[in-house]
Amino acid sequence: MEKLTIGESAESRKTISESDVYLFAGITGDFNPMHVDAEYARESRFGARVAHGPLTFALAAGLVGMQLPGVGTIAVTNTVHFRKPVYFGDTIATRGEVTGLDAERNRVTISLTWHNQHGELVAEGEAIVVPPPSAADWWSHH
Repeated sequence: MEKLTIGESAESRKTISESDVYLFAGITGDFNPMHVDAEYARESRFGARVAHGPLTFALAAGLVGMQLPGVGTIAVTNTVHFRKPVYFGDTIATRGEVTGLDAERNRVTISLTWHNQHGELVAEGEAIVVPPPSAADWWSHH
């Protein structure tokens, strides 16, 4: 907590592949034809298959859990608003920025955005997390 500052940020990028979507469908059991049936999706309002919204949201897990605040982070609350569809082959940039520090409750608020390769906002949200303990705290408990 003491090493984090308001405005600190991190970003990651991932191109969404067909196998990402099919693996996510298998994990979640969500085989909605919008995601897995090209003919059905072609006739939809999106005109092609799209990734699951929660798959896009899940890209923040690696960012928060590995970079900001980092390994050992525990999620408390997550919110997301989906703004545009994510298509197979889209490259999504996930960005997190520290917007709140509550030392008393040991909570960090991270503003999250997801943009596609065209710079379009596809989703936005927020995560409230418990940051990992400092190395000194960790060693004193192990």
